[in-house]
Amino acid sequence: MRQVKIYDTTLRDGTQAEYFTLSLADKIRIARKLAQFGVHYIEGGWPGSNPKDREFFEEIRQYGDVNGTRIAAFGSTHHKDRPPESDPVFQELLLSRAQVITIFGKSSLFQVKEILQTTPERNLELISHSLGYLKPRVQELFYDAEHFFDGFKDDRDYALKTLKAAVAGGAQVLVLCDTNGGTLTSELMEIIKAVQERLSDIPLGIHAHNDSELAVANSLAAVELGCVQVQGTINGFGERCGNANLCSIIPAMKLKLGIDCLSDASLKRLTEISRFVYELANVAPNRYQPYVGVSAFAHKGGIHAAAVKRNPKAYEHLNPELVGNVRHIPVSDLSGKSTIFLKARELGLEPAAHDQAVQFALDKMQEVTPEDLAQTRPEALQIILERIKDLEAQGYQFESAEASMEMVLRAALGQHKEYFRLLSYRVVDQKVGEEETPVPEATIRVRVGRHEVHTAAMGNGPVNALFKALLKALIRFYPRLAEMRLEDYKVRVLPGTGSTDAKVRVLIESRDAHDRWGTVGVSFDIIEASWAALVDSINYKLFKDEQQAHPK
Repeated sequence: MRQVKIYDTTLRDGTQAEYFTLSLADKIRIARKLAQFGVHYIEGGWPGSNPKDREFFEEIRQYGDVNGTRIAAFGSTHHKDRPPESDPVFQELLLSRAQVITIFGKSSLFQVKEILQTTPERNLELISHSLGYLKPRVQELFYDAEHFFDGFKDDRDYALKTLKAAVAGGAQVLVLCDTNGGTLTSELMEIIKAVQERLSDIPLGIHAHNDSELAVANSLAAVELGCVQVQGTINGFGERCGNANLCSIIPAMKLKLGIDCLSDASLKRLTEISRFVYELANVAPNRYQPYVGVSAFAHKGGIHAAAVKRNPKAYEHLNPELVGNVRHIPVSDLSGKSTIFLKARELGLEPAAHDQAVQFALDKMQEVTPEDLAQTRPEALQIILERIKDLEAQGYQFESAEASMEMVLRAALGQHKEYFRLLSYRVVDQKVGEEETPVPEATIRVRVGRHEVHTAAMGNGPVNALFKALLKALIRFYPRLAEMRLEDYKVRVLPGTGSTDAKVRVLIESRDAHDRWGTVGVSFDIIEASWAALVDSINYKLFKDEQQAHPK
């Protein structure tokens, strides 16, 4: 089986994305996770550009768990007015003591003249001299041909001369870069073929950007043409529209092209790696992301869900377990009865054995007709279906609120438990003076068993104050609530009048030390909608902890 090496540049090129920031500790954690995952190269950063990247290379040497993964340092050719030995930025590459060095140089005459502001001849010298200086001082040496495809289209002869200069300097792989991300796949393939005709003895790599939504397609096309190294980032993070997404490239190579790039066991951790990077970067995951997104294997319609139960190939291009994902059956207004009970089974909720209608839906996975219902006992099935349809008519949405969905299902199946009961709450958001910030305060009365608790709290906003007051009241009875956090809070105005009397839907994402879950509330009153979502979130946490402590 042919092998292609994975070169991850999340820690360098990925961090050029807007709103994507990693601390030094984050970079170390991601590097160690990627090494365990099995990527071949991890580009740690540009040590001459900032202190954090310099510190990364010092820190990463303290860890011995990088397996066979090699750490790469990134930089440019040496300064046009200084030799390599007296260029301090260039020397930082060697001071990093990285096993691999990747340097980039200009392939485009436009870039040479307008950006580098030197002559074409001097640019060729910079490429060959830089690589020639590094070659005896590093274990592996790669050359990124920046703007190569644009440069080739402008002046193919000069673009090819830059590659020959890199080969003369000792580059072991020539990485062709679609730096502006505007090259069409058909153009890219023709250019790679032209390079292969002129430089048949040197391995090629690909580095694609996603400005035309073609980074993955271009990377895979390059691999099919024989490129032996693919550069990209986890989740496609990168400047402007991003880099080639390794979370799509890796499974496509492994499962569709039959190329050996990672082990089967590593591939099953792909979804885990994707979400790990999202979490450390504090960026909300893209649920529609291919292969690893929550919705990548979601089947919303009842007919689709039933067909997938019979044979997943009906609506899935591969088994989600191969990439560490799971089949997802969201419940919505398109759902049939079979969808709802697929969800019930997914949550581990088995109906009573004597409920023939429910068993029929579970076992046959098809729509239950009126004739079927007339011959069976449909109470639980109908209660759940009617309850969900009623809630959705009110504006509820359960795709992002599966904890609320589970609470509805458990209540319909007689598994609801009342951990506390609200007696009253009051939220005051007092503002004194135009220049002062509001001071929100929530007062709450709840009953827990035979105990009535009356407490109050202040917070950063009325919902936060309400949450703090509720936790303050409950934590003496349920100490593990102390580890619960609200991670995200979203408000949507539902279609209607569009004015201040419109209904709102509140989605809350919560977490503890082990899990994340979503809940939803709907009301004309934003505090009441928030309260409903908060109650579901706390009830879910308490029920989950109880199940873990006392499994059946």
